[in-house]
Amino acid sequence: MEMIFALIVSSAAGAIGWWVGEFFSFTVAFAVSTIASVFGYYYGVKWNREYFC
Repeated sequence: MEMIFALIVSSAAGAIGWWVGEFFSFTVAFAVSTIASVFGYYYGVKWNREYFC
């Protein structure tokens, strides 16, 4: 369950990052999306451990 929750949060964060970076260029969108996905994964695992375990 932890990995599914982390995947959902990471995907949502990556999509938001892509949307924000898309205003500048494709490269910025890719970089911001990647960074946001990593942070989303970290917080997805953290929130899952705090609230669901």
